[in-house]
Amino acid sequence: MLLAGLKKYPVNLSAIVSMADDGGSTGILRDELGVLPPGDVRQCLVALSDSSQIMRELMNYRFDNGTLNGHSFGNLFLSALEKIKGNFLSGIEEASRILNIRGEVVPVINQAVRMHIELKNGEIIIGENNLDHNEEIRKIGLKKIFLKPSVSANKKAVEKIKEADLIIIGPGDYYGSIVPNLLVRDIAKALKNSRAKIVYICNLTNKKGQTDGYSLETYVDGLNTLIGLPRIDLVIANNGKIDPTLIARYEKREGKNSIVKETGEKSRNYEVINTTVIKNTKTATTQKGQSFIRHDSEKLASSIIKILNKI
Repeated sequence: MLLAGLKKYPVNLSAIVSMADDGGSTGILRDELGVLPPGDVRQCLVALSDSSQIMRELMNYRFDNGTLNGHSFGNLFLSALEKIKGNFLSGIEEASRILNIRGEVVPVINQAVRMHIELKNGEIIIGENNLDHNEEIRKIGLKKIFLKPSVSANKKAVEKIKEADLIIIGPGDYYGSIVPNLLVRDIAKALKNSRAKIVYICNLTNKKGQTDGYSLETYVDGLNTLIGLPRIDLVIANNGKIDPTLIARYEKREGKNSIVKETGEKSRNYEVINTTVIKNTKTATTQKGQSFIRHDSEKLASSIIKILNKI
């Protein structure tokens, strides 16, 4: 979503992507073919692609019957390229040329890992896919996540962090997409040593069992703890009005305080930029007509460019 907005500006983009995904089509391909997870990489490639609309639609096309039911064509495509080229990184490079992307998509690691989820009662659940599909997590609550085996970062990911003028964390699922990158050896160290400004795009909503009642400050404190230093310089927070009926629906599903707010109760060494960065709920709908609270690609990209122009 963010990449699709930023690619319209004259900037050099590098998307560092988590490799913890193991759900749906991605999970089946990991298990049956022994490939690295293509799903999140596919979405970033499509977002950055300057190819035709039909090519982008093809990459996101999902089969809905037969032996391939549930599989995304793009996932199959990337897995085939990994087999042809001999490794995932070379496969992504080839896909980037075919799709004529602006920027680069860089996996945070180039080997397989599994997310391990420790609940508050000490139970361990394996697999990132469980974050959104396991009732135990919603009932008992998540204590922490960790990756096995412990792996070092893709050297290219570390290089991109070192070269960056601006580093953006998020938006994305906190435990599903953001934290896994910071758990990879050498990523936190690279962020510590970077001279770039670091921007965190604050989550809009909380998830039951994972981030219950988290405030803006809770998210930032958590990220700084993972990095090992207070390195977040700027936080983009939404102050746009959210439909009250939509808030009520989220609170019914995810619990009280499901909308992330800024408390302002503590001193801090980062700046909060409050601006409207959410989609109009009338346009943020699924095919079933359900509304969701989502970031707006163009509004968010514009906010990032304003920060970049001040550096």
